[in-house]
Amino acid sequence: MATPLSATTLLKALRAEGVAVTEVGAWRTHNRNHVGAWGPVNGSMVHHSVTRGTASTVAICRDGYADLPGPLCHGVIAKNGGVHLVGWGRANHAGGGDPRVLEQVIAESYGTRPSPPTKGNSDGVDGNARFYGWECENMGDGKDPWPAAQYGAIVRVQAALCRAHGWSAKSVIGHLEWSDDKIDPRGFGMPALRTDIAERLEHPAGWNPGTGPGEEDDMPARVNPSVKQTKNRPQGDWLPVPLAAALVTGPADYSGTVYLRLSGVPAGATIQSRFYETKGGKRSKSGQITEHVATSGDTFVAVTNAGGHCDSGASLAVEYLVLDGAGGTHDLVSGQAQLLYWK
Repeated sequence: MATPLSATTLLKALRAEGVAVTEVGAWRTHNRNHVGAWGPVNGSMVHHSVTRGTASTVAICRDGYADLPGPLCHGVIAKNGGVHLVGWGRANHAGGGDPRVLEQVIAESYGTRPSPPTKGNSDGVDGNARFYGWECENMGDGKDPWPAAQYGAIVRVQAALCRAHGWSAKSVIGHLEWSDDKIDPRGFGMPALRTDIAERLEHPAGWNPGTGPGEEDDMPARVNPSVKQTKNRPQGDWLPVPLAAALVTGPADYSGTVYLRLSGVPAGATIQSRFYETKGGKRSKSGQITEHVATSGDTFVAVTNAGGHCDSGASLAVEYLVLDGAGGTHDLVSGQAQLLYWK
């Protein structure tokens, strides 16, 4: 048994493991602690979300439904490998489960998988009090693919928790291993996932598959330039993010997030953001667009790519667009980049 990690400790553990993290609103205090205990925690549980689209998945998992209030997990693991933290504390993700399974997880005493949960165990042990919960963006229909970046992030998130608590991979289970009326996650096997988590735990937190002792040149480099403050930026145009230093020059693989703080954007306005590349001073390639919704007061934007490649001779940059029909201006108050890259 263990005391739940603090939000700050979780962030450090995830980032040390190479996870690209987005903090969603006041996630540190968004929880269901008023209806029951959270902790001691005994493990981490993996789910699929039965949703499409990162933005809608994050919104549902943060806010929940009329008959099931959010948060519905602690973090959403998106298709691109980005991890969106939506709550910290008790979350409505696990429900009741088999006490025998909990005993095996606590003791880490099972073989490749825990004993099958007993039929009709939905009123068993309160899993919301005992497990961290992670919703993975997937329809769970056996057809929706699991991109390598997403699966790799699932492995990294679980390894980060196990490393922080001193657990083995056997402290990680799927929802279907907890309750007999669940099928998630569907699309990969939990024994295989635990094998991959165990492999990560044999290496330092910053390890990447394909590297090892004597291969120091393959280890990632880190870049963390700050964002330069810029006032009176026009709404309705794609705007480059001014950085104190270059991000990455290719050829290189990279993973990370650029965080932005904007002031003066109307509440409810849509903000689009993306990585892009330039070659010879001209745009050569644009990445996938991510959308954000402005809040009242300052708005925080996280531009994430958990598995990108910058082409040879190209330079990596970031831009954003405030979609506001009324026009006007806003201020780019501050920001910070946190990227790992491999040449």
